[in-house]
Order: sequence, then C-alpha cells, then structure tokens
Amino acid sequence: MTDVGALLEMVPAQADLIELAAAGALVIAALALGVMAQRIVGARTAAWWRARVGAHVEGLSPRIATIIRHGAAVLLLALIYAVWPWGPLAAAAIGFAMAAAGTLTAHQLMRGVGIPRWAAYVVELVVFTGIFSHAVGGLEPITTTLDAIGVRVGSRRLSLLSLIEVLVIVVALMAAVRVANRLTAHTIAHARALDPTQKVLAQKIAGIVVVVFAFLFGIDLLGIDLTAFAVFSGAFGLAVGFGMQKTIGNLIAGIILLMDRSIKPGDVIAVGTSFGWVNKIGVRAVSVVTRDGKEHLIPNEDLMTREVENWSYSDRNVRVRIPVRVPYDCDLQAAQALMLRAARESPRVLDTPKPNVWLTGFGTDGAEHEILAWISDPESGVGNVRSDVLNRLWTMFRDAGIGMPFAQRDIYVRSWPGQDASTP
Repeated sequence: MTDVGALLEMVPAQADLIELAAAGALVIAALALGVMAQRIVGARTAAWWRARVGAHVEGLSPRIATIIRHGAAVLLLALIYAVWPWGPLAAAAIGFAMAAAGTLTAHQLMRGVGIPRWAAYVVELVVFTGIFSHAVGGLEPITTTLDAIGVRVGSRRLSLLSLIEVLVIVVALMAAVRVANRLTAHTIAHARALDPTQKVLAQKIAGIVVVVFAFLFGIDLLGIDLTAFAVFSGAFGLAVGFGMQKTIGNLIAGIILLMDRSIKPGDVIAVGTSFGWVNKIGVRAVSVVTRDGKEHLIPNEDLMTREVENWSYSDRNVRVRIPVRVPYDCDLQAAQALMLRAARESPRVLDTPKPNVWLTGFGTDGAEHEILAWISDPESGVGNVRSDVLNRLWTMFRDAGIGMPFAQRDIYVRSWPGQDASTP
C-alpha cells in the first residue's frame, strides 16, 4: 500500500494537467504571434535595414525577420510566465519554449555579426541553461555548483562560473562593437557635410572610441581593478616604445595624411615603382591598386618620408607625352597636322586644354616630335591612351604615304683589297 500511495503522489493532479494544457496553448499562441511578427514587422524592418544600412552589416540583413520572430516569442513567453504563478509542470513547459526561442535569437544575432561558431555555441548553451533553469527555479544550485569549482591564483579566485561570465561578456561586447562600428561607418559615409577624406578620418576615430568604450565597459562589468596592472605599465610602455614604434608611427602618419588631405582615396599616385589609385587609407598602410589589378600595401610612414607623385592632388588633368619620329624626307607640316588630328580623335583626350605637337630635336634617324595630350581620368591608365593615338597615327601615315624612319648608315670605302690606296 505504501508503494501504491507513493506512485499516486507522483501522478500529476488534474489541476496540474489543466494548467499544463493552458500553458501549452499559450506557448503555441506566442509562437504563432512570433511568426506573424516575422511576416508583418520583420519584412518591413528588413527592407528598412537594407535601405538604410545596406552592406555595412551584411550578415544581419537576411536574419532580421528571423530575429524579430524569435525575439517576439521570447517577450510574449516572458510576459506569460510573469503574469501567473504557474505550477512546476506549466513553468517547465513555458521555460523550455522561452529558452529555445532565446537561444535561437542569440544564434541569429551572433552569426549575423560574424562571431565564431564555437563561441556562439557556448553562449547559446549558457543562454538556454540560464533561461530554463530560472524558469524552473533551479538557477541558484547551478550557479553555486559552478562557483564552487575553481582555483585560487594569488589574491583572486577563478571559478568556472567566472570564466563563463567572462566568455559571455566578451562575446556580447564583440558583437556590439562590430554592429556599432558598421552602423557608425554607414552613418558617416552618408554625411553630406564631410568630404571623402574627412569621412575616412571620422570613421577611424569613431572606431577607436567604440573599442575603448567597450573595453572600459567590459572592465567595469567584470569588476577588474585596473590598479592591478600598475606593475606592468612600465614594461608595456617600453614595449610600445621599442617593439611597436613602427606600428604607432604608421597609425599617426595615417591620421596626419587624412587630416592633411595630401593623399586621399581616389587619388592617382606614384611611389617608387608603385603606380595606381588610392583605394583605402588604413591604420597601418595605404592600399594602392595598379592597372594590373595588383594591390600594393604601402606603409603610411613611407608616404610621409618619401617623395610621392600625386597626379590628382589639386587638378585631375594629366598631360601625356607621346614621342613620335618621322623621316626627314616627308612633309613635316603635314605629319604634324596628322599627329594633332590623331590626338584630337582619341576619345579620352580632352579638347581643353587642347593637344599640341612639339618638334623636340633632329635625331640620327629622323625628326623627333612629342604629342602633348591631356586626360582627366589617369586612374584608367596612360599607356592605353598612347596606344590609341599611335594606332590612329599609323593608319593616317600609311594613307598619306608617310613612312616610318629607320636606321641609316653611310659607309665610305677608302680602298679594296689588292688595290693601291693612291688609286682613285
């Protein structure tokens, strides 16, 4: 009889089953409302996000609707859980659904901002365990057990609970920093009052401010006393002075370049053997894309200390010199007129300033000229302009009967073998 009574006590009462059924119906209703929120609010929010933010936070854009779905379900389930003193079975059902929705929300958020999978899975496990344990009233035993597992390092004690808290805070701050940096970059990029150089500088300063704020906020959340690092401040200062002097120098040089505006994105520059247009001014180096499609990373400090040719510093017009040699026996004025015509007919050559032809010298094989043509898009290359003008000139010379000069040498024979040198 005792065993039968114990079994009867373990069987849920009718009131508990009714409460469990009501909780299940409310859970299904909350999930259904989450689906409706995804279709109505989520679609509009995703469209607004793509229009306003674009590709700056590209991972979140296709996940916005799903995040709203699970997030709305979490809020509704939390409201259902709070408005009624549910029994153990009903609370467990609501807590499980709420934990699952919260885990899916965290998963979509972290994967949307590019958090590594292993870190995302750990945080999701912590979120599910925390929400479900809180719902069934078992969170305190778990935290007590995790806090009991630890070791003492010096004057501080490191427990498994503290390590989990550090991991969750660091991952959350990483996600927040990535979203904040990309949203700030998008806002600054669309600011009409700033030119491109000022936008790049503002984006870099804003990124540094966000990282510093997140670092200080994380230190405050973790309860770390910064005075503990006072002993290492001297060594860190020496490390910055000796080991990171190039990095700090490139950082400062990059900021000076952006403030000075002597080199800005879109400029066509030549540094040593590197020639191309500036694609990006980074913290460490300037990205220069050549006509071959290669990307040269030139340290910012080199641009401050070396001679740099900026073809578009104050004016984007660039003069192209095209050397041409014609034979001495041709009509020089007619050849020069054809040179001007070939330059004017080239599509990239500007009408103003107008092209010109100079006679630069009398060479050993022909009269040497230079066609001076102006272009306004040096980032598209210079060699193709020369090729186009010379191709047109070749056809015009051929139609006009003007040949190409070739090397000529006159040989004077003073005597033949077996002939007297005095004989004429």
